[in-house]
Amino acid sequence: MVSESKDKIDNAVDEDKKSISCEPVTPFLKWLGGKRWLMPFLKEKLSDSQYSRYIEPFLGGGASFFYIRLKPALLSDLNAQLINTYIQVRDNPQEIIRRLRMIPVNAQTYYRMRSLNPTSSIVRAVRFLYLNRTAFSGVYRVNGKGEFNVPFGRYQDGTRILWEQNLIINASQALEGSHIFCSDFETAVNSAKKSDLLYCDPTYTTMHNNNGFRKYNEVCFSWADQKRLANACHRAASRGATVVVSNAYHSEIRNLYDRFEAIMVGRNSVLCPDSSKRRPVQEYLFISK
Repeated sequence: MVSESKDKIDNAVDEDKKSISCEPVTPFLKWLGGKRWLMPFLKEKLSDSQYSRYIEPFLGGGASFFYIRLKPALLSDLNAQLINTYIQVRDNPQEIIRRLRMIPVNAQTYYRMRSLNPTSSIVRAVRFLYLNRTAFSGVYRVNGKGEFNVPFGRYQDGTRILWEQNLIINASQALEGSHIFCSDFETAVNSAKKSDLLYCDPTYTTMHNNNGFRKYNEVCFSWADQKRLANACHRAASRGATVVVSNAYHSEIRNLYDRFEAIMVGRNSVLCPDSSKRRPVQEYLFISK
């Protein structure tokens, strides 16, 4: 498992508080459920405050971190392949680009890459990036054996965008000095202290069995996890951290964050391939008072 020591995580604090002022960086991953669309609103909402550290325990595609760009940062996720990729992008961007440039983008190569199970950290990151940029819709999905099983996406730009638009290099520079580790969310949330900014964007699971979020995501993020996250966030807020949580627009979720400011935010869904048929969706944004 990719990780850093608990002492290093707990002590990664910059005593000089900073405002959210850096220019955003474009994420290098495609990631369903990313919050890039929300970040201008959130940045404006938080712009009057200053923070000692940024913490994000559901890193995913990193849209929030790359937009807010506070340092130092604690960045974590339960997906070990994802975390390894972030570490390699931070530490070895040129080698990743060199290797990616050598791999053609076509169906035959894609399925060969998908079948691989490399042991080298750098090769695992290259494979992850290749699949992310060439799989259908950039979906990350594995079967019961943990094997990536998304079909080829036939994207013309393939991986070229990663170096032609400097996505890898810019991301590496933004990640410099960040502490990146693989763990359950509670490790990072429990480290949040006074003046930290904690942003959580979990999988949107609600309590009812007939809810679509639970049907799709119960295996990876249960209702018990939702309650555990809410409790951890309340504790972090009581320690003086500024806590922000994105979550499903549902009364059950609202009840979990009853002591937080609740803001309804919305946009059109991006899950439907036909943009004309994408319906408006609503979400909650909770901010500790």
